[in-house]
Parts: sequence; C-alpha cells; structure tokens
Amino acid sequence: MSYASGPSDLPLIGLTIGDQLEKTAELFPENEALVDVQSGRRWTYRQLDSAVSALATGLLRLGVAKGDRVGIWAPNVPEWVLIQYAAAKVGAILVNINPASRAQELAYVLCQAEITVLVSVSRFKNSDYVALIDEVRPEAPFLREVIQIGTPAWDSLAGTPIDHVALSGRMKSLDRDDPINIQYTSGTTGSPKGATLTHHNILNNGFLVTVGQGFTSDDRLCVQVPFYHCFGMVLGNLGSLVHGSCVVIPSPWFDPAATLAAIKAERCTALYGVPTMFISLLEHPDFDQSDLTSLRTGTMAGSPCPVEYMKRVVAEMNMDEITISYGMTETSPISTHTRADASLERRTSTVGTPLPHVEVKIVDPETGLTVPRGMTGELCTRGYLVMQGYWREPEKTADAVDINGWMHSGDLATMDSEDYVNIVGRLKDMVIRGGENLYPREIEEFLYSHPGIADVQIIGVPDPKFGEELCAWIRMREGHPPLNAHSLRKFCTGKLAHYKIPRYVQITSEFPMTATGKIRKIAMREQSVRDLKLDDAVATA
Repeated sequence: MSYASGPSDLPLIGLTIGDQLEKTAELFPENEALVDVQSGRRWTYRQLDSAVSALATGLLRLGVAKGDRVGIWAPNVPEWVLIQYAAAKVGAILVNINPASRAQELAYVLCQAEITVLVSVSRFKNSDYVALIDEVRPEAPFLREVIQIGTPAWDSLAGTPIDHVALSGRMKSLDRDDPINIQYTSGTTGSPKGATLTHHNILNNGFLVTVGQGFTSDDRLCVQVPFYHCFGMVLGNLGSLVHGSCVVIPSPWFDPAATLAAIKAERCTALYGVPTMFISLLEHPDFDQSDLTSLRTGTMAGSPCPVEYMKRVVAEMNMDEITISYGMTETSPISTHTRADASLERRTSTVGTPLPHVEVKIVDPETGLTVPRGMTGELCTRGYLVMQGYWREPEKTADAVDINGWMHSGDLATMDSEDYVNIVGRLKDMVIRGGENLYPREIEEFLYSHPGIADVQIIGVPDPKFGEELCAWIRMREGHPPLNAHSLRKFCTGKLAHYKIPRYVQITSEFPMTATGKIRKIAMREQSVRDLKLDDAVATA
C-alpha cells in the first residue's frame, strides 16, 4: 500500500525557538550567525542573541503579552530575523505579511489575526508602506503600535536595555507546543487562511531538512528566498540556527547578480531557491564569471525543475548534493525530501521520501482508503509538522486535517516501491507560479468588481520560466469593449499583488461545461495552450 514513514532514530528537538537560540549562542558564540551583504552588517551568535534579547525586552515594555500577534511586513532585511527571534522569546505569535501585499490584503491580515504591533519598512520597491498602513489603519481596531525599521522608534525599541529577569520569566512560561507563527495561504473560498504553527512544528522541520543536507557549524547559507514564506523563515533561518550555521542575505529581494556576488564574497556553501531563481542565475550575464566553487548543497522547491536545468545546477553551480523538497505551509513546510546522494533522475522526477518522524500516505479521494503503490491518489501527511489549525477557523481546519491527524494536501501523487513520491496533479485548481501558490477563486472574486466583466474563470497555463502563468477567461457584459492583457493589468495594478495579475486574457462567449453544468477547466487549459501557442512551454514545464 502507498504508505511510508520516515526514520525516527534522530530525536526531535524539545526546545522553544528562544531557548534554541540561547543554546546555539552558548555552543558557537563567535560563529557568524547573520550577514547582510548590502549593508555590510554582521552578527556572531553571541551578538545576535544579545540584539534579540534587547528587542524582546522592548516588546515586553510595549506590553506585548504571550499569544499577542506581532506582524512583520518587510522584505529580506536583517531586522526581519531579529523580530522573528524576539517574538519567539516573548511568546508572541509572529504574523508574516507578504511584502507584495496591497491595501486590501494588508487590511484583511491585520483584522483576521488581530495584530496589535506591526513592524515594517517604510517602502518596498514602488510601494509606500507608510501610506498604505495609514489607509487601512481605521479598519484595524486592534493595532496599537506601528514601528518602521530604520526610524528613531525602531532604534529605541531595538536598543532597549536587556531586562534579564523579566525576559527569563517570560521564557520560562512558554512551551514548545505554543503557537508562534501564522502564515497566510490563500484558500479556494477567496479568503486567505492563517496556518498556525508552533515552536515544535517549525524548529524541527528546519532542523530535519538541514540534517538531510549535512549542515554543520561551518556552513554558510545564501537565502535568496523570502523570509515571509516558510522557505526562508523555517528552512533558511531556523535550519541554520540549530547547527550554528550562518545565514547570508544577498539583497532585500531576489536579484540574481547580488546572489552570485554574495556566494563568491561570503564563500557560501548552500543555496536555496525555487526553479525560476536557479534558471535566472544560470542565464545571468555574470554567471560565467562567477566563482561558485564554495557551493556544495541547497534545496530547490516550489515547482518541478526541468531536467536540463537541474543538470546545469549540478554541473555548473558545483551543487552535487542539491536536494528537492515538497510540502505546504500547513506542514511547516516540508514533508518529503530527496536524499543528498539521490540520482539526478530521482531529483527531477520525484519529490523524495518522507522526512524523519513523518508519515505519508496516498489515498483515494472518494473513499479515503490507501491506494496500492503506483496508483494515483491524494497525498496526506501526519506527524509533528502538521499545523495546529487555521487561525480561528475550526471548520476550515476540520476540512484539511482529519480526525486521525492526517493533513490532506489536495495534491495528486503516486508512491513507488522505494517510498519515493511523485506529484502528478492537483485536486484543487491551485496554480503554482514561480513557487507562489495562487488560488483562482480569490482572483476571480476580485475581477468580478470590474464593471465590464460578466463572468470570469482563472486557469494556469504552462510557462518555461515560472512553471505556470495565470490566464483569465472572461465573458464581457453586453455593450462593454473587450479587455486585453494590458487593460486588465491596468485595472489590477495597485489592487492585487503583481504575481496575482493574469498574464493572458481569453475573451469568450461561453465556458466549456460538463453535462451537469460544471466548468471544465482542463478543456480551457488545453484550448489556451493551442490559442496562445504554448506547446513549447508544455514540453519544458
């Protein structure tokens, strides 16, 4: 039967994140913990723990109680890491906010999580965060404090004299099973769901993934993936923390030139990214002159990597031990992982085997029964890594996690005789664009606000760079001129995050339907591939 359990001979960590930071600082006090290449700032583990304790004391003086929600809205800056660990030391629940969020998305998260303290940058690319926060603040009655990084208010908070007695007392009141993080993942209802994760969930997931990559205190991990997502925050920050490894931030947002330069300058041994990031590095004009000889391992996740690019990553980036990971935010995030010595074929055609202490099974979506090996069914995961639930949404939690503790992924998969899992499709209509999970219903509901749109369906179509791109099938209201990709983008810009804006538009008078009146999105995708001449993209996706 399609059931497998990862090895359990390696004990799980029983500490809170704050306790783990103090333990690592004691074991490796002079090891570099964090390097911000752009600003040139560096912290040893002793310095990082001291800076975190000062910031944590500042949060206590702001009145942050155990279980309060503290929001972080920023790209990859070192202060993100400081607030991550400071919140953990005081038992606050860190709420990660996507830096690309617009006013509507920000307001929803502030209200749904009842965020009391928000830490942010002042600007991100072309977004004025101060103005956006001012715009939505009347809709967020629980928000007491807004602190912008780099301002005197931040300097005062981060420079609070450490109150060891108060901080120690708070840390002793915390438990490894306390919720410590909320990460929002869009749902098919159109409203994002807050996956609530504990110290135990995410600390151990970061630990076990990096154990699989052979991390030691000598490793230096270049983190080009965003901290707001599990990939950066858990696999990057926490995965490095438990080994005394160093996190290197090449730039606040993904910049292939900055990443290549950081790997050389900091002698990075590991690199994380989604396939589109690795492709961008390989195709960058600076690539042939880049010194990547220090690299040995890393993780690629988010979507399948084309075989030819994986061959180039191994051969041209010196990453013989690169691994492939699969998971979801609700599972902290990784549930399966390829072994460092796995063949190239395994690393391109599967998503690996279950991590230690993780159970995986493939079930018939209709009956719930485990299917035979080689047969397709829904992938389910169980173990320490499964979230506590969706924040204050018990019904949605019950839909996702069954009474026996199995997290239902919504992904269709197979399992072979050696426990390797292969993702073959999705039960849901989720679109994965460059590692971002996009849900059509959310985008469709927004597009209904356009006065000219009578009906709309969002599908994913293949793309050689991002894996998938969004395509909007639109039925126009009578008398309104047809939309095109440019006019639709103009309508969406500033209201939807850029990656949620459809790249393609198909105007139609009707949608393909089944005999029972259900939309046939598979038929829409097939027709779009033909109409948009994306056959070559199908071959490479």
